[in-house]
Order: sequence, then C-alpha cells, then structure tokens
Amino acid sequence: MSNLRIVCLAFVLLAAGVRLQAQTADEIIAKHIDAMGGKDKLQALKSLYMEGVAVMANGTEIDTKTWKVKGKLYRQEISFGMGNVVIIATPTKGWTSNPRSGGTFAPMPDEALKAAQPQMDPSGPFVDYAAKGNKVELQGTDTASGGKKCYKLKVTFPSGQEVTYYIDAQTYYIDRESRKGGAMMGGGGGRRDPNAPFNIDFSDYQKTPDGYVFPNTIIAGGFGAKTSVEKLEVNKDVDVDKLGKPEN
Repeated sequence: MSNLRIVCLAFVLLAAGVRLQAQTADEIIAKHIDAMGGKDKLQALKSLYMEGVAVMANGTEIDTKTWKVKGKLYRQEISFGMGNVVIIATPTKGWTSNPRSGGTFAPMPDEALKAAQPQMDPSGPFVDYAAKGNKVELQGTDTASGGKKCYKLKVTFPSGQEVTYYIDAQTYYIDRESRKGGAMMGGGGGRRDPNAPFNIDFSDYQKTPDGYVFPNTIIAGGFGAKTSVEKLEVNKDVDVDKLGKPEN
C-alpha cells in the first residue's frame, strides 16, 4: 500500500473517531430518548409492571415480578427454589425480606434505599434529567456486551449514587448499566465489596403495541442467569398503598 493510501486511510479512521466523540451528552441523550419511544411518550409513563423468568446453570428457575410507579414505589419479588426475596422502596422508606430471615421484613439500609429509589422512575434517568436533579457526564466511549461500541454516560443522582450507562453508538439503546457496591437492593442476604462493580446487561429490545421500547433480555452480573421478560404492562393501575407496605 502506498504512503498516500496509508495517510488517507488514517485520516478516514481519525475522522470517524472524531465524529463518534464529537457528540455532546445532551445529543446522545436526545437520540436515546427518541429510540425508546420519544420524549412525550416517556413523560407520560407513570407505571410499569414486568414479569420475567430465568433458569440458573443448576436448573433452578427464578421468577421475578417488578413494579415501578413514578415517584411512589419500586417493588420486586424474586421467587426461586429456596423461597422468596422481596424488595420494597418508597420515597422515604424501604424493606427487604429473604429466606435467611424467614421471610421477615427488615428496614433497608440507607445506602441500599438510595440506590433503589431511582428505580421508581419507569421512564429512566435521562428524561428531564436536570429537573430530576440528575447530573450527567460523558466519559467517552467503550465496549459493552458483545463488543459493541458505546457512549459512557455517568449519572450522579441527588442521593450521590453514581451509575454509568453504556449507550449503543448505533441503536442508542442502553446496553449496560454499571455501579459500585454490588446489588442495588441489598436484599439477597450476602455481603459485597462496596467498591466492586456490578453490571446489568440489556438486549433484545422490542417495541410494544403502544409505541414504547423495552429490553426483553436482562443479565445481572454475578447471578449467572439470563432473565427473559414474559409480560409487560404500561400505565396500569397499581395499588401503591398495598404493595408499598412490608407484606408478601
């Protein structure tokens, strides 16, 4: 290859890299919001209910039910061979129960509650992020699951919790979210290194009949199971008073 061709090829590759890096955080967020159904639809998202199932390597089946009610409730119920785990977060309090506690609910530690509270927002962290008090920082590009090139956006929530989101440079879907401290819930009964990364990967995005887009496959790092979403309900009535109490 001639020197001229090498120089031209290098210039093309450099220009492509510059274009990838040149976008601002707000431009990336705008494309992400459009990919997920659009700002108007996401602003109108008040509640989300999801059911999923996963099979562990040892054959154990795990069923999950998740409720998100904007500004009011996050609740997840995880059922598996040993029993049930329940995680509840509200704007002021949180509780967890698990088989090791005999199903008895215990108050959620402050750090775990702060980590879980952003999950009450079914529209995600980027819609009207400044009004929510979220701070966003573009940290360049990286690769996530499958080697896809992604933009890294670090979100600092009002609680001080930091989560890094990997947004696919082609689809503008979230491929991964990463945080320190292991599980955001604190409901599994085990201890984790507070500085260890905990990743959740998302894939198989599909559009619902009413125009929302959600991932249908979720892999939480460290659990060795791929959750397949089997049911989604958007903006259905949720009994917050009942589900927001420490009851099974």
